[in-house]
Amino acid sequence: MSDQAVPKQYQTLLDKYPEYMKAVQAVGETARAQGPLTDKTAHLIQMAAAVAIRSQGAVHSHARRALATGASPEEVRHALILLTSTLGFPTVSAALSWVGDILD
Repeated sequence: MSDQAVPKQYQTLLDKYPEYMKAVQAVGETARAQGPLTDKTAHLIQMAAAVAIRSQGAVHSHARRALATGASPEEVRHALILLTSTLGFPTVSAALSWVGDILD
């Protein structure tokens, strides 16, 4: 993770299960290294997946990471709006609100 403060739950897991969390982080890094997608694109995709499972914390995390890897606020919002026909307006509206926590 970046130098930003990590969410409390994530820090709790890091403290209680350091080896497990090291492995979880390694899986993410390994998956991103397997193909040609940029980190920015990967985090936008992961943010969209987080929306699909309605994980507000993961949406926050991947929105932050997408921004840190060069995504503009407009790209983050557009990635969410693209989900409307797949996930529906209420889900996308909630996700836009969650991302607003980060962008506003």
